[in-house]
Amino acid sequence: MTGLQGKVAIITGSGRPKGLGQGMARRLARDGVRVMLHDRGAVAGEVAPAHGVGTSADLEGVAAHLRSQGAAVATCTGDLLVEDDVARLVARTVETFGRVDILINNAGIGYLFGPLVDMPAEQWDAVLGVNLRAVFLGMKYAARQMIAQGDGGRIVSIASQAGKSGFALASAYTASKHGLIGLTRSAALEFAEHGITVNAICPNHVTTGLGAWQNAFMSQAQGISEEDYLAAMRRRIPLGRPGTVQDTAEACAFLCSDAAAYITAEAINVSGGEEYH
Repeated sequence: MTGLQGKVAIITGSGRPKGLGQGMARRLARDGVRVMLHDRGAVAGEVAPAHGVGTSADLEGVAAHLRSQGAAVATCTGDLLVEDDVARLVARTVETFGRVDILINNAGIGYLFGPLVDMPAEQWDAVLGVNLRAVFLGMKYAARQMIAQGDGGRIVSIASQAGKSGFALASAYTASKHGLIGLTRSAALEFAEHGITVNAICPNHVTTGLGAWQNAFMSQAQGISEEDYLAAMRRRIPLGRPGTVQDTAEACAFLCSDAAAYITAEAINVSGGEEYH
């Protein structure tokens, strides 16, 4: 992809091995992007929700792996629900690399599923907080820096097929991703005069570690085997397979590149034809 060499990207929620964040970092680094990896940085042994965060050790492990491939990488931990932590993430990136050109809002909660009538309000707040409030804060501080630099930028948020269609047992997640698309469109209109494009990517199911948990949960909820659940998934996807980390990473690289300079306010499906509106 053209126009990426020497750029600086922040990728939130990128401390989980083999996750979407690591895949996007690897793909951007291949074209010369310098990357600030971020995760909440829970310490090993902390009692945390399943699949919620990468530990500090995980984050450093991802960074070491990318450095071994020649990438310019730094790390920063912080809670994206704390405004001062988000401001610090942007400031640390500027201190380390001199600027911010790209923000990838990847951090999210995709595991607090269950019937709406049984959902504790605390779980609803947790999902909406990480999936929406944290993105708002990231946009706020990254865009301030990009505007101050005066030469544009790219903001890409990882939404979901659930940002366009409803899914039973995932009401909070679905609501948060619909909201994320609305936020993307509004931010794009505000930031356009500064040359900052704002887009979202809407993958269908991707079997990362989190995706494997989703497979197990949804198949159990439907009373079928995981094998039957995955077979039904493949049948409804025109291209015949679930998405991969690489599929999302390639879409991200495109949106960050010069090739997408005239694309903004979009929520682009990466779903093998399963989602087409």
